[in-house]
Amino acid sequence: MDINDFKTANGQPAVYVEDCRPEGGVPLLKFPLLQKTGVVEHGFTTRVGGASSGIFSTLNLSYIRGDQKSAVDENFRRVAVSIGAQVSDFVLTDQTHTAVIRIATKADRGKGVLKERDYHDVDGLITDEPGLVLSAFFADCVPLFFVDPIHRAAGLSHSGWRGTIARIGQATVQAMGQAFGSRPEDIYCAIGPSICQSCYEVSEELALRFQEEFPAGGQELCRPQQKQQAQQQAAKYQLNLWKANEIVLKEAGIQPSHLAVANICTSCNSDLLFSHRASHGKRGNLGAFIKLQY
Repeated sequence: MDINDFKTANGQPAVYVEDCRPEGGVPLLKFPLLQKTGVVEHGFTTRVGGASSGIFSTLNLSYIRGDQKSAVDENFRRVAVSIGAQVSDFVLTDQTHTAVIRIATKADRGKGVLKERDYHDVDGLITDEPGLVLSAFFADCVPLFFVDPIHRAAGLSHSGWRGTIARIGQATVQAMGQAFGSRPEDIYCAIGPSICQSCYEVSEELALRFQEEFPAGGQELCRPQQKQQAQQQAAKYQLNLWKANEIVLKEAGIQPSHLAVANICTSCNSDLLFSHRASHGKRGNLGAFIKLQY
């Protein structure tokens, strides 16, 4: 697999592919911006290299969508190989489209994979614990990665449209500041593969909410659906979650030079990435992972 296998929305992608299949792992999409900090290992999975079949083919990372548990277990094992960890190092979100951030500690190792979570409604995780693998899951929503190389802290958040309006990116930056002393100007961020504006059709009501919440976004944030609409149909708009999250992060104090956007759409690349919209809900989950190095 090569980055040229992916269709991009606008220009060049800000990620590259590291294919760990020869070592028993899976391909991961990675950001050079984050890797060059030297303090984290990270990645975003594709559909390639797993043990699942059918609509979950092949690298599904969800236990609750109907896939065989043994296949999902094996998929997590292969991701662990790729990120230089053990399955027992993973700690999983409990995503319900909130802006709630949890501090993950070594006591959380394995929660969501090897043992039950004792927390709920958590869409973001932060940590300063080396070796702990923060994990969140996607099939069109926006992955947000955070690295503070000064205080050696990391974060990972799930930002759908609800989380974006609730500014979960800002909440993550603030939580890292409160917990670890991180300063926004020191944090590196990346917006991972997710649905692009051309593929994300929303109602006029939701479009107006975003225009009110992010007035500086203009048509780059939200534009009328280009398809001709019959008069009796409600107006539709195309929403740019990448732009909205970029606004959130910059308003939170992230420097433009510390921010990367993957520029890869899950829906445009539904052969390589799971997309809820493209598959009409018949799909597995992709995973985003970040681990502080020792």
